Amino acid sequence: MAAPQMPTPDPNPEIKYTQIFINNEFVNSVSGKTFATINPATGDKICDVQEAEKADVDKAVVAARAAFQLGSPWRNMDASQRGRLLLKLAELIERDAAYLSSLETLDNGKPFIHSYFGAVLPSVKDLTYFAGWCDKITGKTIPVDGPYFTYTRLEPIGVCGGIIPWNFPINMFLSKMAPALATGNTVVIKPAEQTPLTALYLASLVKEAGFPPGVVNVLPGFGPTCGAHIAEHMDVDKVAFTGSTEVGKIIQAAAGQSNLKRVSLELGGKSPLIVFSDADLDTAVEQAHQSVFFNQGQVCCAGTRTFVQEGIYDDFVKRSVERAKKRTIGNPFDMRNEQGAQVDQEMFDKVMRLIETGKSQGAKLQHGGSRHGDKGFFIQPTVFSDVQDDMTIAKEEIFGPVMSIFKFKDINEVIDRANNTTYGLSAFVFTKDIDKALTIANSVQAGTVSVNCFHPTATQAPFGGFKQSGHGRELGEYGVHEYCEVKTVTVKLSHKM
Repeated sequence: MAAPQMPTPDPNPEIKYTQIFINNEFVNSVSGKTFATINPATGDKICDVQEAEKADVDKAVVAARAAFQLGSPWRNMDASQRGRLLLKLAELIERDAAYLSSLETLDNGKPFIHSYFGAVLPSVKDLTYFAGWCDKITGKTIPVDGPYFTYTRLEPIGVCGGIIPWNFPINMFLSKMAPALATGNTVVIKPAEQTPLTALYLASLVKEAGFPPGVVNVLPGFGPTCGAHIAEHMDVDKVAFTGSTEVGKIIQAAAGQSNLKRVSLELGGKSPLIVFSDADLDTAVEQAHQSVFFNQGQVCCAGTRTFVQEGIYDDFVKRSVERAKKRTIGNPFDMRNEQGAQVDQEMFDKVMRLIETGKSQGAKLQHGGSRHGDKGFFIQPTVFSDVQDDMTIAKEEIFGPVMSIFKFKDINEVIDRANNTTYGLSAFVFTKDIDKALTIANSVQAGTVSVNCFHPTATQAPFGGFKQSGHGRELGEYGVHEYCEVKTVTVKLSHKM
């Protein structure tokens, strides 16, 4: 199959939808409030969007509950037909890939090439994958003692809330919606207030694809006034959240204090990237660079603690600085640029503050460390060496284009240091020695481990964290099971077979 051709980006895509989406209709919020969404590359307002609050969540949950009721068109639908609807949605996204990619870049600030190849096309794959699961979600027969026939059923949970982040708006929207719908649930989704536009356009495609009213509802709004009510709502049966560990704890507490709804959390990370002296240095330098700087550093699984063995440390630092100097940054619609803008002023300020903290605590600034340009929220690719484990930049998730390089001596030392964190999302190891690679893979406390590569995310493989990086899994078969209840049925037989 031929590789997809890069479409022409549109720096000024038409803004088609700015209202709340409930019951297959775009409507104004109950309060009539709106909020501005900002172009990160310029700092200018793109448009105003209707602001969902508690009353709007209530309306959306009522619609989702009605769509989930026994006897409704959605509950009566054959599983194979659910799959066909997801495939139809995938076709519509592929049809509008250029527009969606332009809209994502405008609202999020990432380069268009990343929006197209890293967001839209992978999301088509996600939908296609989960569409295939729809008529393959099966239980088991269990040979229990006595004259009984026992089997299990996997059933949908009910109304599922999804609270998604701003760093990968399209990906996160569909990675939560697709498995929920594949298993027969209905959803109420809150996109991040920084990046609501692609979620609202995807809602229009849900309607065009033919999903019944109430199955998908999209509520742009803020965490304290919209997301919090989804988490605490007594008629929401599950909530899935991707974002910071701090907010994840709030959501889990709210869920526990309401109806003990199921919760899956994909939270922060401070992932170790370990480079042994026998590694292919060219590969390690480039992959470490991409790990830290991809998506402007706004990646939860980024290898932001780069541990390099002492024998190659100086060479690795030198090459990493040279690579950072070559990194092109600027207008995200310019195909020559590798790096766009941070998502908003708040995140820009946080990253710059942590860079200053790194300087003040004694890390050696090798490159960058300043604003790029005089417009928008661009930050220079920044490289620190001589980083120590007790420094703030070694412990706190920066979520920006900042590489921190540490020196280590041997495998036992680096395993201990890699695990000395409250996080446990991902880990990376670069070595030509399979014994070292597997020892690291089996020893680090992380939900995913990549050997000689930077986390090649695949729809088929589960993703999630240990410790304070969350619990539950997205993607793959494990992602399907996150949206199912297991029911055991036992029938007494008149004769033991």
